[in-house]
Amino acid sequence: MPKMKTRRGAAKRFSKTGTGKIKRHKAYLRHILTSKTRKQKRQLGASAVVDKTNEKALRRLLPYL
Repeated sequence: MPKMKTRRGAAKRFSKTGTGKIKRHKAYLRHILTSKTRKQKRQLGASAVVDKTNEKALRRLLPYL
């Protein structure tokens, strides 16, 4: 059986936490920031955990995560 390949685009966007959950970055922090509040921009800067419904698909993309 050959080695499974990691999807490199997904590997650059997601990482694993110490408990085994998948960590992601939040969207909407690239441009048009003048219309967003200070609080909103601060909260978008924090990382988030991937939802349980998407975790199975991501583990298929990242077999060695």
